[in-house]
Amino acid sequence: MLNFKAGALRPATDGARADTLAAANDLVRRTLSQHGLWNDAGATEGALPMNDLMKGFKGLPAIQPGLRPAAQPLDLPEGAVFRSESHTGRSGTRAYRQYVPASASAGVEGIVLMLHGCTQTPEDFASGTGMNTQGEAHRLVVIYPEQARGANAQSCWNWFSKGDQKRDRGEPEILAGITRKVMAEHGVPPTRVFVAGLSAGAAMAVILGEIYPDMFAAVGAHSGLPFGAAHDVPSAFAAMAGDLQHAARTPPATRGVRTIAFHGSADRTVVATNSTEIVRRAANAVTPAVETSDTGAGGGRNFHRCLTSDSTGQVMTEHWQIDGLAHAWSGGNTAGSYADPSGPDASAEMVRFFLARPVEGAQ
Repeated sequence: MLNFKAGALRPATDGARADTLAAANDLVRRTLSQHGLWNDAGATEGALPMNDLMKGFKGLPAIQPGLRPAAQPLDLPEGAVFRSESHTGRSGTRAYRQYVPASASAGVEGIVLMLHGCTQTPEDFASGTGMNTQGEAHRLVVIYPEQARGANAQSCWNWFSKGDQKRDRGEPEILAGITRKVMAEHGVPPTRVFVAGLSAGAAMAVILGEIYPDMFAAVGAHSGLPFGAAHDVPSAFAAMAGDLQHAARTPPATRGVRTIAFHGSADRTVVATNSTEIVRRAANAVTPAVETSDTGAGGGRNFHRCLTSDSTGQVMTEHWQIDGLAHAWSGGNTAGSYADPSGPDASAEMVRFFLARPVEGAQ
């Protein structure tokens, strides 16, 4: 654990964990300094006590915060709509945008629930990922829930909160309610419903896949963290730096959901071992499993891809490790934040993975 004492952040020194926790402490310091709450001498004058600070910045351990981008108007194909809607569940209310492609006039093929990262908005995330373009090409309705500022100061999904890691509780309950509402509207079955996200959004997407395997047929996680990686703010920072002891203690899922994960080798915000653990956990449910790998290049960057298939040949997991990519959506559009135009197109690859049909003859 991180020791917060007298305004200083000091790593525990129990053997091998010291280096990992020191890295986590460095991340805390860098994050706080961006808010004027830390300098080389420690906490700045007038800073809140550490416990109050962490409450106030509940969502910091998910992405290095930046200015919340202004909503930019999106160019829509003729006949497409990008609705502003809201949903109220037992756990609260969230606004969301729903993209209904013009191609949906021929029937809706599926639904993708897209969960933004910290400091992002639905509009910003839609611009950066280009997922609406994929929706148009494949007749997919795309949902972009918006985290409420009252629930998290940095607009992060609270993936590290115990109350937001359980079925029918907290944010998962709200997000599942939004998904059910859109499923009913368009008559889409669970076998054609998918969830994806970036950073904090990816961590929440993984949670939804774990606790709602009956609702989501596949998960896409970009620069995310595994289920059970953290239970509070200190353990969240540690997980981001690569200390996944909490995830390792989490009981395995009783039912695996097909999962595709992307991570950049240059990501210093959430280290790449987190995606390795996401895929390892998903692949554990595949018995017997056949593992294959390949390498390639896309968008000017090299990548290494590992696949796990079941006995029928159905690919159950894909793990993309992208050389030189930092904490940003691979192949994204710089009209949105945390998006890098270089590298394989993560949105296109996710949709390809989502829509892959079961191998013919498989039961």
